[in-house]
Amino acid sequence: MSSSSSSTTAASPAAAAADGGGTGEKPVAAPYGSWRSPITADVVSGADKRLGGIALAGDGRLLWIEGRPEEKGRMVIVKEDDKPVDIIPQEFAARTLAQEYGGGAFAVKDNVVVFSNYKDQRLYKQSTKSAGVPVPLTPDYGGPDVSYADGVFDPHFSRYVTVIEDRRKSSLNPTTTIAAISLSNGVVQEPKVLISGNDFYAFPRIDHNNKRMAWIEWSHPNMPWDKSELWVGYFSESGDLTKRVCVAGSNPMLVESPTEPKWSPKGELFFITDRGSGFWNIYKWVEHTNEVISVYTLDAEFTRPLWVFGISSYGFLGESNHIVFSYRQHGRSYLGVLDSDIGSVSLLDTPFSDLSNVVTGNDYFYIEGASATVPMSIAKVALNEDRTKVVSFSIIWSSSSDVVQYSSFFSAPEFVEFSTSSTGQKAYAYFYPPSNPNFQGLPDEKPPLLVKTHGGPTAETRGILDLSVQYWTSRGWAYLDVNYGGSTGFGREYRERLLGKWGIVDVDDCCSCARVLVESGKVDERRLCITGRSAGGYTTLASLAFRDTFKAGASLYGIGDLSLLRAETHKFESHYTDNLVGNENAYYERSPINFVDKFTCPVILFQGLDDKVVPPDQARKIYKALKEKGLPVALVEYEGEQHGFRKAENIKFTLEQQMVFFARLVGNFKVADDITPIKIENFD
Repeated sequence: MSSSSSSTTAASPAAAAADGGGTGEKPVAAPYGSWRSPITADVVSGADKRLGGIALAGDGRLLWIEGRPEEKGRMVIVKEDDKPVDIIPQEFAARTLAQEYGGGAFAVKDNVVVFSNYKDQRLYKQSTKSAGVPVPLTPDYGGPDVSYADGVFDPHFSRYVTVIEDRRKSSLNPTTTIAAISLSNGVVQEPKVLISGNDFYAFPRIDHNNKRMAWIEWSHPNMPWDKSELWVGYFSESGDLTKRVCVAGSNPMLVESPTEPKWSPKGELFFITDRGSGFWNIYKWVEHTNEVISVYTLDAEFTRPLWVFGISSYGFLGESNHIVFSYRQHGRSYLGVLDSDIGSVSLLDTPFSDLSNVVTGNDYFYIEGASATVPMSIAKVALNEDRTKVVSFSIIWSSSSDVVQYSSFFSAPEFVEFSTSSTGQKAYAYFYPPSNPNFQGLPDEKPPLLVKTHGGPTAETRGILDLSVQYWTSRGWAYLDVNYGGSTGFGREYRERLLGKWGIVDVDDCCSCARVLVESGKVDERRLCITGRSAGGYTTLASLAFRDTFKAGASLYGIGDLSLLRAETHKFESHYTDNLVGNENAYYERSPINFVDKFTCPVILFQGLDDKVVPPDQARKIYKALKEKGLPVALVEYEGEQHGFRKAENIKFTLEQQMVFFARLVGNFKVADDITPIKIENFD
């Protein structure tokens, strides 16, 4: 990044623009895509700090897991202080590989933190007060073959209760259980299995008042958002689960996916489910009648799909029955406090338009959030006495604390509602127009468009500040982020549009939205490009194989062969594609690898060599076939990267190579940045 001191020698507005602020002079007319921007790939890769969960220590201070690209993606437990302090030593990292996507890698009680160590996947105990040597709690099995996630301290017995995934016998079909790990005598013991027999478990949550535990379980072929069950079990004096009751999810006439059980300070069980309306709302279990009653109902989503463990979308303030919650509606988040005794709700005003996890204290809470101008952050929010208004809001952590210097370059997302190819149906997207205070496009030119297809596919893209989006828009690209049918945040009916139609509905929606922008004169029809990661990479490849809307594409660890994916992917998703694709014929017909003859434009592929979700063979097969067909194609492979790139240098390289690939092959402009392009087969 240029230093501001060099701006005195700048000879033109374009050169001065590299320093991060508008020059005050009239913008220079230059081809879209060629604009110089201070939001470089170095800035983007350095700003890409991740959050891996939040929790409250005994002294009321926050702990969080922070992923650092500059430390090769290492996940570090950090404690809030005058200056944040790393809790775990340099040679440790807090990350679990349970269900491949992990999450729920640590828990804290008083001043003790238990965490899953990335390298050996064992659980360790550590004081939050000193950076001592972590003490192992689980056996050494000679390799990272047993993972732990979503654990909680058991207040009734001196132990830690957690979900365990054991891959020792089979990595493709590991056993999942809920088990207890002793914390008492300092001797490492085998975990004691409390619950087993089903395919998957999550959210073991223990009532502090009585000896009972709630949990969620589900079985193949369902994903947890398709159909799951909420159970409660009662502990005997020896700590075993004796009696068990299914609270929600067992009625065959009522399709629902209960999630996020939590015991209130009074010992009542609250949870979120989507029975009836198809929207995830807050409910409560009445134990003595075994009834489920609605606490708050709205056509909005009060949680998100369980891709990772440890989601916390709501929490109780102190010992009260006031619940802090957030929900998604029409592409934005709302934050509120619910008095669950009387059912009254107060919506809270904060600078965040997008919210995720929350942890609560007495009259304050911490929330993960962002907006179109604020990157992913954690804020501490204090409330007034009757808990209806915000009295203070302070950001204590930011994924990128110095982004404010680039604010004059930010492109604000426009929420787009568009008609799909199904009559009367709408879908949604965020459109970011080109934005740079120092440049404007040429009068007779429209900008190139990059369409992004999010992963999942059961996920949601959100209109928040993301420097990897601003990297494109500040150089003169238009950018479109599509919530195609099948995305979350819009209820079950919208989510289930993709069932049996993956590779059709998502592709149609991405093409339809791009067409809407062309027809409204906002983008150049001859320069439509598409990019996506993972499942989004599949939508990208399918769009290129089965439609002629786009002129070039980039697939990041995308799926080319659906049958190969089904045969090789991990247990969590091993039946997922059956619901999304359907029969054998559909598997063949919708796999881009089988229709390479239909590809007509250039493709660049990026792949991590340690990827267990989408193995490297997929990218290699597509690359080989396109190369043999004579289309311009490039493949970039990264040693040591899994599903998703975590190392700063690889994040940077991926971004720059996409930019220069599109510029050379469809852009008709020269990129302002000094990037050495990789060799493109059938072009260089």
